Amino acid sequence: MEPVGQNLSIVSLILHADPVVQVIMGMLAVASLWSWSVAIDKWGLFGDLNSRSQEFEKQFWSGRAIDQMDDRGSDKAGAAMARVFAAGAREWLDADHMLATPAHVQMAQERADRLMGAAIQRELARAGKGLSVLATIAAATPFIGLFGTVWGIMNSFTSIATNQQTNLAVVAPGIAEALIATALGLAAAIPAVIFYNKFAGDLDRLGDRLESFSDEVAARFSRRASERV
Repeated sequence: MEPVGQNLSIVSLILHADPVVQVIMGMLAVASLWSWSVAIDKWGLFGDLNSRSQEFEKQFWSGRAIDQMDDRGSDKAGAAMARVFAAGAREWLDADHMLATPAHVQMAQERADRLMGAAIQRELARAGKGLSVLATIAAATPFIGLFGTVWGIMNSFTSIATNQQTNLAVVAPGIAEALIATALGLAAAIPAVIFYNKFAGDLDRLGDRLESFSDEVAARFSRRASERV
């Protein structure tokens, strides 16, 4: 602790804080930057998923034949719907030559449904990657900041005992660095909570959209197969 009359600016308090509190502040700063980097990445990803899904749905409902659907670009991160379609389309097209009886149609439909279901789960896992980071930061950083707060207050009491004074100049540095740790904890946690809730909602909507699309694809394949039986 610096003597009475020390500079109590935020920068000075951080630079002269107890080493334990400085480590905590550093951890919180890193956690905050990490959550923002994940959020920026997810914001771009879900935007890409939405725009590419709209484009593919428009193509799907344009009246184009199933075997003429263009799934090029399905290797792109946002082409989730194209990959789900391709998973079912490959099965139907591979089995197209043997769709001669209702039993064959049923078998092909069940396999295509399973493949599209598995593709949907892969897409949701891909899109949801990193959300656990936001959840962890949102849950942990307030408590990490609270630990820094407790440590700073302990330093204030130590200063009182050492200097045998209770005036504000003695206790202010420890209390101030404790409050900074609290503020950093909240600054990391609040955006992480908001981002997590937003992207978890986006992920749920993506799952519903892909499930509905896979049902539409299966119905269209089944109708085409039934016309041939």
